[in-house]
Amino acid sequence: MPGITRLPTSHSYSAAVAAGDFVFLGLHRGFGEDFDTQLAGTIDHLTRTLAECRLVLGDLVKVHVYLKRIGDLPRMEQGFAGHFPDEAYPARMTTTTEFIDADCLLMIDGVAYRGS
Repeated sequence: MPGITRLPTSHSYSAAVAAGDFVFLGLHRGFGEDFDTQLAGTIDHLTRTLAECRLVLGDLVKVHVYLKRIGDLPRMEQGFAGHFPDEAYPARMTTTTEFIDADCLLMIDGVAYRGS
């Protein structure tokens, strides 16, 4: 069984931790003035992190989406539909929360599968 591999950040968490057949993704967020820009940036950030683990968005099996405003849920749904094939959505839990960074509108973390 392979060991544990971490993709460190400059903060007190890893962007990803690979352990066995799974990759656990730490918080990912986007930046920008509006929700759509932040969502696109967050998905791009997830895509880059997964690529470092030799994975793609379709390898995500579970995500947690944290929204600042529940009213952004329909736009989040549209954003996911634009990045995942209809039959390849990860399992998902969406909730609302406040963030320590006042400009943050969403964060995503999750789990990807890299088994054969």
